[in-house]
Amino acid sequence: MKKVGKEIMYFISTRGGEKVTGAQAIVQGLAKNGGLFVPEVFPQVTKDELEQMTEMSYPERAAFVLGKYLAEELGADYLKEVCEKAYSSFTSKDPVPLVKVDGETGLYVLELFHGPTCAFKDMALTVLPYLLKKSCEVTGIKDEILILTATSGDTGKAALEGFRDVPGTKVAVFYPDEGVAKMQRLQMCVQSGNNVCVAAVEGNFDDCQRAVKTMFASEEFNAELAKKGVRLSSANSINFGRLAPQIAYYFSAYLDLITAGQIEYGDAIDFVVPTGNFGDILAGWYAKQMGLPVRKLICASNKNKVLADFFKKGVYDVKRQFHRTMSPSMDILVSSNLERLLFEVSGRNAELTAQRMKDLAEKKEYSITDKEKKILDEEFFGGFASEDDTIEAMYEIFDEFGYAMDTHTGVALAVYMQYKNWQEKNDCLDNKPIVVLSTANPYKFPQDVLYALSGNDVKDSFKGIKRLYLLTAMKPPKSLLDIRYRPLRFKTRVKNNLKDMTALVTRFAEGEIVPEPPSTK
Repeated sequence: MKKVGKEIMYFISTRGGEKVTGAQAIVQGLAKNGGLFVPEVFPQVTKDELEQMTEMSYPERAAFVLGKYLAEELGADYLKEVCEKAYSSFTSKDPVPLVKVDGETGLYVLELFHGPTCAFKDMALTVLPYLLKKSCEVTGIKDEILILTATSGDTGKAALEGFRDVPGTKVAVFYPDEGVAKMQRLQMCVQSGNNVCVAAVEGNFDDCQRAVKTMFASEEFNAELAKKGVRLSSANSINFGRLAPQIAYYFSAYLDLITAGQIEYGDAIDFVVPTGNFGDILAGWYAKQMGLPVRKLICASNKNKVLADFFKKGVYDVKRQFHRTMSPSMDILVSSNLERLLFEVSGRNAELTAQRMKDLAEKKEYSITDKEKKILDEEFFGGFASEDDTIEAMYEIFDEFGYAMDTHTGVALAVYMQYKNWQEKNDCLDNKPIVVLSTANPYKFPQDVLYALSGNDVKDSFKGIKRLYLLTAMKPPKSLLDIRYRPLRFKTRVKNNLKDMTALVTRFAEGEIVPEPPSTK
């Protein structure tokens, strides 16, 4: 293991055979063999450092955490500067407010949706362009960077907005044609910028993600792009530069509880995380490995529940029906970031991790050992919420506490209630703080939220916003209201096959002009 300190941090592939610096990992996105980059060793945050962070602003906290991985390459001052710039675009003075919902049971909600696109992806994707730019500088890369992204709804818009008109970059986003909410689709399809491209795929998110990963892994395709002076990188959480900024808000929530007098240094708390691709909750596990006192990470799945079943049985099985739900950003069967966790619990066995990923691709399942399952049982609690469970949780919290949430947070609250029941059955119920991560503004899903809170069903998203405002008195974000008057810019649809998707990326890389907005006359 490398000593952490003044030396550059190195990263290794979960499938072995590659070792790179942090800057190289950010530029490359994915390992050449398809593996994901993980830190060679987890840097530690000491108790003294944690106490120092208490007095810091959120941008300073984020820069400090990022610095543990990247300061020696990118510079501590640079990280502080870019975090200040990135989070200055947020609508809230505190980019990540921690809201006490129920003091009696210790329920808190960490609001991660105050960024430009009203979703938690902004926490990382407002920072990533700066990290990528500096990483290209320190590694001497002069090629144009093409950010290739698959999205289940929120990552796409956040990537498009984050990299819009950033010199030396282009952004191509694929989203499932029928697998995103109306507001999510509108956000992407009205996107401005001269370096962006958006296309719907006639499939689901897993289809989009599989094609994108294949393009990354194709030596032939990457060689063709290299001839054009173009290099692929990713804005998905498979890129460590996307994952790293998310670690910071776990530390920040903990520190806010300390300053509020709710816990003392060293007290362990729980986090409930709605997740589909496993990136958001993995960031919490990384925070724990860095020394943050985390008791359990509660993994909240929706009706697709592949992760909930995995934590229950120790078998990851995608041979199942795919469901489209009211929490579309979690409508995922292949959770890419789980590979990073598997690598760790296997004792960093790259060969075994690679074999499991091969089994998943070919046999559609893999299993873990009893020893590995025991480790996961100690660290995680997995649960899922049906559509009815989600609606009921959203209604109950709003009815009792007046707190409105989006559908993904609704899934998390439903699983939070399951976790409290589990604690009671196992005689470990207490009122220690439990922080639920809220991943999107309710107005991104106005029709579903309105239905959950009032039973009223409307077809138009903007009517939904109006009625939700009348019900909750919660101010709608201007960025969402403005979409109504912007023309659709992207109407491209591609078939669910690698050939057509690759052809579109190639045309975009070659400089094909993106569609002009249609006339509004």
